Amino acid sequence: MDFNLKGKTALIAASSQGLGRAIAEELLKEGANVMISGRDEEKLQKVAEEIGSLYQGKLAYTKADNANLDEIQHLIQATVDKFGTIDILVNNAGGPPAGTFDSMTDEMWQSAFELNLLSYVRLIRESLPYLRKNGGKIVNIASSSIKEPIPGLILSNTFRTGIVGLSKTLASELAADGILINTVAPGRIDTDRVKHLDEINASKTGVSSEIIKEKVLEGIPLKRYGEPEEFAKVVVFLASDANTYMTGSSFLVDGGMIKSI
Repeated sequence: MDFNLKGKTALIAASSQGLGRAIAEELLKEGANVMISGRDEEKLQKVAEEIGSLYQGKLAYTKADNANLDEIQHLIQATVDKFGTIDILVNNAGGPPAGTFDSMTDEMWQSAFELNLLSYVRLIRESLPYLRKNGGKIVNIASSSIKEPIPGLILSNTFRTGIVGLSKTLASELAADGILINTVAPGRIDTDRVKHLDEINASKTGVSSEIIKEKVLEGIPLKRYGEPEEFAKVVVFLASDANTYMTGSSFLVDGGMIKSI
């Protein structure tokens, strides 16, 4: 299948590691030009050195804190200056701190809102003039918590579901512009974030992170954590010309972990 991504420009937020990096690599394989971003310039430079010349697509990077409007605007302009336009926007953000309701302060709620929901709003708004030119694609990365809240992750549970409401509403509002927008929700994908969550649960229960992982695997029909590239391939499909009639939907990539219909 030809995804027709050669020469298209994709902007990927929070892409110096984990799922964002995997998405960048898969898009580069398909010939897209990719702008990666993040708060750590050394990590971005390392990604550029490791994968920037391996594939057909061109890779560039811009340091940006997605909780800061000025830096988002700089990121958008840097992408347009480098590649001429934006055809694909992949919204992504690192997960907020773990904890229960009683442990969360106003500052923690505000910070999570700005990073995990408002950044998506801002990146979409700033990208729209370019996405509207040729009917672009938006893919919002969320979490399996959009279908089943995860204990101890109240900040993520709250704002990830907000992403779904945003996506569903914009699917109608942007349809006339030919823009398709969807949400992709990872389950237990083998990233540093998931390893960190396993370690937190291990420290709470006084067992090793390996035992925590074994317990989690009991609830995953495929009996393994997903690989980042498996998740990334779903995003690439939704961002490509192979997707012509899917918008406003949410897709789980979780090995069958979530049991809801």
